[in-house]
Amino acid sequence: MSKSTPTTAPEPALPLVLVAAAALVDADNRVLLAQRPAGKAMAGLWEFPGGKVGAGETPEQALVRELHEELGIEVEPSCLAPLTFASHAYEAFHLLMPLYVCRVWRGIVSAREGQALTWVRPARLADYAMPPADKPLIAMVRDLL
Repeated sequence: MSKSTPTTAPEPALPLVLVAAAALVDADNRVLLAQRPAGKAMAGLWEFPGGKVGAGETPEQALVRELHEELGIEVEPSCLAPLTFASHAYEAFHLLMPLYVCRVWRGIVSAREGQALTWVRPARLADYAMPPADKPLIAMVRDLL
């Protein structure tokens, strides 16, 4: 006699959203955080700058584009060192976010999209309220620096 195991239907897959982010590190070994502006999802939370990877873009290309659009700086893809990634299921989508470290760029970091910016010592990163996907990245950045 064989036992039958009840089968359950698999959970429907959430749409996958690919976002690239950067831990920009200045000469004083501080990391840049950007605050999500009012009107955006998770407004008021602090995050590593970056954004969605567009169709036909690599994560590095998207990050170069996003850092220019959001912060007014020029970054060469060769200056983006992969560090780690986040994989997090939000209610409406699943986020996959590679995090790069960048220590070299041209230009002066400035808030071009109305977001607040702050340079943070690695030991203080956990003091900032961050989206759930960003939180696990803190330890990796702190340990690197």
